[in-house]
Amino acid sequence: MSSYEERWERFLNPELVRPSLFMATMFITTFEILKNSAIDRIRDFFSTGWSEEGSTVSQEYETKVLSRNRSALYASLSWVHEYQVINDQDLETFELLKKTRNLLAHKLFEVVTGQTESNHTDQFPVLVELLRKIEVWWVVNVEIPSNPDYADADVDEEGIVPGPILSLQMLLEVASGNTELLEGWRRGRAKLHRRAQPDTSNIATKEPPCA
Repeated sequence: MSSYEERWERFLNPELVRPSLFMATMFITTFEILKNSAIDRIRDFFSTGWSEEGSTVSQEYETKVLSRNRSALYASLSWVHEYQVINDQDLETFELLKKTRNLLAHKLFEVVTGQTESNHTDQFPVLVELLRKIEVWWVVNVEIPSNPDYADADVDEEGIVPGPILSLQMLLEVASGNTELLEGWRRGRAKLHRRAQPDTSNIATKEPPCA
């Protein structure tokens, strides 16, 4: 079979195109979550309140974070690197992940149809782990210490599932066709709906007396 025929075989085969497209889009989505995590976590940390335009931040955010780089993303990565949230190897990994993300974003059709090689499937767990590393640091070093309910509590970092990771896990399940989460959500709503209904079991059912 010629390479021309092989490309058409792959392009027209749902069993090959569907998982390839799924993983490519999940990689792009997760990379965006990683970027948002790196930027938003720090911005929220320096937040001072809210205005009509959204959250407001202190001047320190400008001087201690944004002044590091014209890019808010790279300024944020520099900040978390300084505070040892991530290390030099993580920064190198981020650049590799970024190259893969750009390849997928600009040549998605070619990657999905097998015309361009990409190792995004193998890199996906690495991407998720970097996201988790950043999120867990914030949970352990900021959220838990500021919550009196966790005072003097022993924290198992391995058992922490940050919000973005949980949302990503749910998205993976739903996108792969799993309906258990939907069914559970529907059951929960039905239970709440039943609880909200007035109890009429003790109301008399006899006809009211005639006037």
